[in-house]
Amino acid sequence: MCCQLPEGGGRWVGSGQEFQEIQPEFRELRMIKTKRVLSALALSVGSLMCASTAWSQHGTDVSQGDWPDYNGNMAAQRYSPLDQINADNVGDLEIAWRLPTGDFGDNPEYNATFTPLEVDGVLYTTIGSQRDVVAIDATSGEVLWQWESIDSQERYDNAPRKGSGRGLAIWRDGDESRLLVITPGFYLVSLDAETGTLDPEFGDNGIIDMQEGLRLGPGREDIDIGSSMPPFVMNNVVVVGPAMAVSMRPPSMANVKGDVRAYDVRTGEHLWTFHTIPRPGEFGYDTWLDGSADYTGNTGVWAPMSGDPELGHVYLPVEAPTGDRYGGDRPGDNLFGTSLVAVDIETGERQWHYQIIRHDIWDWDNPAAPILADLPNGRKIVMQVTKQAYVYTFDRETGEPIWPIEDLPVPAGDVPGEWYAATQPFPTKPAGFDRQGITEDDLIDYTPELRAAALEAIQPFRLGTNLYSPPSVRGAEDGTQGTLSLPSATGGANWEGAAMDPETGMLYVPSRTVVAVLSVAKDENSDIDYSMALGVRVPRAMGLPIVKPPYGRITAIDMVEGEHEWMVANADTPSIIADNPALEGVDLPRTGVETRSGLLLTKTLLFAGEGTGGGPYLRAHDKQTGEIVAEIEMPGTQTGQPFTYEHNGKQYIAMVVSGQGQPSELVAYALP
Repeated sequence: MCCQLPEGGGRWVGSGQEFQEIQPEFRELRMIKTKRVLSALALSVGSLMCASTAWSQHGTDVSQGDWPDYNGNMAAQRYSPLDQINADNVGDLEIAWRLPTGDFGDNPEYNATFTPLEVDGVLYTTIGSQRDVVAIDATSGEVLWQWESIDSQERYDNAPRKGSGRGLAIWRDGDESRLLVITPGFYLVSLDAETGTLDPEFGDNGIIDMQEGLRLGPGREDIDIGSSMPPFVMNNVVVVGPAMAVSMRPPSMANVKGDVRAYDVRTGEHLWTFHTIPRPGEFGYDTWLDGSADYTGNTGVWAPMSGDPELGHVYLPVEAPTGDRYGGDRPGDNLFGTSLVAVDIETGERQWHYQIIRHDIWDWDNPAAPILADLPNGRKIVMQVTKQAYVYTFDRETGEPIWPIEDLPVPAGDVPGEWYAATQPFPTKPAGFDRQGITEDDLIDYTPELRAAALEAIQPFRLGTNLYSPPSVRGAEDGTQGTLSLPSATGGANWEGAAMDPETGMLYVPSRTVVAVLSVAKDENSDIDYSMALGVRVPRAMGLPIVKPPYGRITAIDMVEGEHEWMVANADTPSIIADNPALEGVDLPRTGVETRSGLLLTKTLLFAGEGTGGGPYLRAHDKQTGEIVAEIEMPGTQTGQPFTYEHNGKQYIAMVVSGQGQPSELVAYALP
C-alpha cells in the first residue's frame, strides 16, 4: 500500500486501493457505491499516483505558479504572472490531458461550470451532478481520490442549485490542508485535502447542516435555499453565502432570508451571521416599509466573495429581494438588497455598504466577486462589475467612491401597487462597458428593409430609453406587452466577472448585449400581486437581433484614469447571422456572439473563450490592444472559467469545456 489510509469518516479511492467509512448519522442519507477510479477516466498516459506523492511541491499563491482560489486569489483578479506561454508560442498549445466528467454523479452534466483549484501539483474540484469532490494530478489528469456527496435523495431533489456548482475552497496552515465545499442539499463539508476524508474536528464529524438556523419565510413549508458557489476562506474563517431559486415567478412574497454566515475553519464553530435583510432595530430595517422586512426573503449572496486579509474585510455582493420583477409587497429602498457590503471577517460587523440599486425590480443582482487592487497610483480599491454594465469603484477601506456617483431621477412606472425609487446612483467614471437603455438609434439598419422590420417589431412594446425604465404590465391600457430593456437580466456582466492586471491597473470586462422584455402579469399560483409574464418574446427583425452589434464584447478599462482603452467583439459573426438571406450582399462587421466569456490574464496575454452557447474557441489577445494573437480550437465550448498553473517547469492552461453532444470535460493545454 503506497498511502496511509486515514482514520475516521469519508472515503479515499485511488491506485487500486479502496477505503470507505461513512459517519453513522449519515449512513441513510445516500447509498454510497464503493468504486475504483481507473486511470481510463483520464485520457492521458501514466500510472495513477498516490495523493501524497503529488504534494512534493509547495506554493500558496499565483506568484509561485499555483491557482489556490476560485478567481486565482482572494482579490478575485483572475491574474497570474506566469509567462512561459506567451505571444511567440501560444499558437503551439496542444492538449496535455483530458478528463471526461460523464462517469461522475448519477447523470452526466452537459454544461458544467466548475473551476478547479491548483496547489502543489494537485487540482481540487467539484465534479458530477451530485457535486462530488476529486483530487487530480495536475500534470497527467489522473484522479487521485474521490469523495461522494452526502446529500439524501430528498434533500438533493429539493435543492434549488443542483449540479457540480462552480467549485470549492482550500485552507492551509503548515502541514494541514482542508477543502471546503457546499453540497447541493446545503451542507458545509470539510475534507482532508490529502486524503479526501471528512475532517472529524470540523462541525459534526466534518459536516455542518446549513439548513439549521435559517430565518424561514412565514407560511412557507419548503426550504428554498442552497448554493452553487464556493465558500470564501480567509483568516481562518469560512464564509457561506446562499442562493435561492430564480425569483421571476416566486410562489409567495415570503421566502427564506439570504443571511451570510461564518464559521471557524478548524472547528466549524459558528462565529457570526450578517442579516442581509435587517431585523427590527438593526441598521436598514427602516428602508423596508409596512413591515415588509419581516416576510420578504432572498437577498442572498450567490456570487463569489472576495476579501482583504490585512484589513480583515470580506466583500459581499448581495442580490435582490424576493420578486425579481415586482416589489409592491416590499415598499422602500430594501437594504441590503443589491448592495456591496464590507463586513469584518472576525465579527461580521458591517464596515461600510453602498446600495447599487434601490428597490431592485430588474433582477440586476450583483453577480460577480468584487475585485480588489492596489493601483499604480497608490489607490487601494474595490470594484463591483454589474449586470447593468457599470463598474462601481470604491476605496476598499472606507467605501468612499473613487469617482463621483450621481444620484439621478429615474422614471416611475404604472404597475398597480408597485413602489418606485425616485432616483438611482449613476457612476461618472468609468463609462458603462455595454449598451444601457434602448432607443430607435440602437436598431439595426443594414438595409432599409431591415430597418423597417426592426421598427415594426418594437411596436407592441414600450422603449426603455432610460437604463432604469421599469417593467410594465402585459396588455397595458396603451396596448403594449411590456418594456424593452438593455442590458437584460443576465447582463452586461454576470458571474464570470472580470480580470484585473495588478501591474498596469487595467480591468478587462466580458459582457453581452441582449434585449430583454420587462413584462409582468397576475400569477394565480402566487400571493405576490405580479410576476414575470409568460409568453412574451423578445422581438426580432427577419430572424435577426433588433439592435446593432457587437452582441458579445470585451472592454479594457484603465482603472487609474477611469477611461476605456479598447473594446473588441468577442467571437466571429455566427452563421445564424452571417447566413441570413436578409443580409445577402451586406458587408457585416465582426458581431461577436450573445454569450459571456470567461477571462484569464497572464503576464503578457488575455485569454478568452466564448462561453455557454458560443463556439469551441480559446483566443489569446494582446492585452494592450485587444488584437487576437492566436486562436485555438477546443473539443467544446469554454463553460468553466479558464485558469493557469505551473508544475515541474511546465505551464498549463485548463478549463471545463462543453457541447458537441458530449458530457462536459476538463481539458488542460501546454506547450509541446
